[in-house]
Amino acid sequence: MAVIKYPQEIKVGVSPKRMFKAMVTESYTILPRIMPVAIKSIELLHGDGGAGTIRQTNFPDG
Repeated sequence: MAVIKYPQEIKVGVSPKRMFKAMVTESYTILPRIMPVAIKSIELLHGDGGAGTIRQTNFPDG
């Protein structure tokens, strides 16, 4: 087994607080919209978004 990393820095026109909220706390709504070929949907199975929450990531067929 190997670990491959692709570090990348991108400048964005929003505050770090807003970017964190989008990519960490709201990623379940954003990722399927920005990567529809890779992620079909993300469903909440259990919890309210806090510790112990379970989300299911669904990938497109093929």
